[in-house]
Amino acid sequence: MQTLDIPIFPLGTVLYPAGLLPLRIFEPRYVDMTKACIADDSVFGVCLIRAGFEVGTPAIPCEIGCTARIAEWDVPEPGLFTLSASGESVFRLLDRRTQVDGLIVGTVELREPAEPVGVPGAQQWMVELLQKLTIELGEQRFPQPSRFDDASWVAYRLLELMAITPERKQRLLELNDPLAVLTEVATLIRATGD
Repeated sequence: MQTLDIPIFPLGTVLYPAGLLPLRIFEPRYVDMTKACIADDSVFGVCLIRAGFEVGTPAIPCEIGCTARIAEWDVPEPGLFTLSASGESVFRLLDRRTQVDGLIVGTVELREPAEPVGVPGAQQWMVELLQKLTIELGEQRFPQPSRFDDASWVAYRLLELMAITPERKQRLLELNDPLAVLTEVATLIRATGD
């Protein structure tokens, strides 16, 4: 298993592999983090907040998160970045420490990605639903290229659109079985009528 030391960005949202994450960065600790990530083309870690808040005192992150790489960025005014980041790898936070500036740096262990699995015939309706949503909402809302034949990719894209609690989304990030995640998403869609 590969381990890395990376900055950790606790957020009120869950990031999945290949997911798109728009961010407005204005706190000095995260502005500095952003500059370093852009300069080195390095990743930072996104973790759901377990306790605390996004702004102010460093929050306590969940121990499972997803690395993010900055894909696009802009500086609309001094001290403010607007970013589009892309989720890459699920990780487990092994250790964390808070720097003087309030930035959390963590030692993370990257999880081996599950082998790609196709979408079973009984769940092809989920592929059709996602294809329809892609047309309705616009391809720019989804990572490209589309991977409608990949169970994880389909499940994660549907989860990103669902109005369920971040804690439920986090639980599904923690699973490392694409078909189990797809099955859970199918159950949630039927239950919520999304």
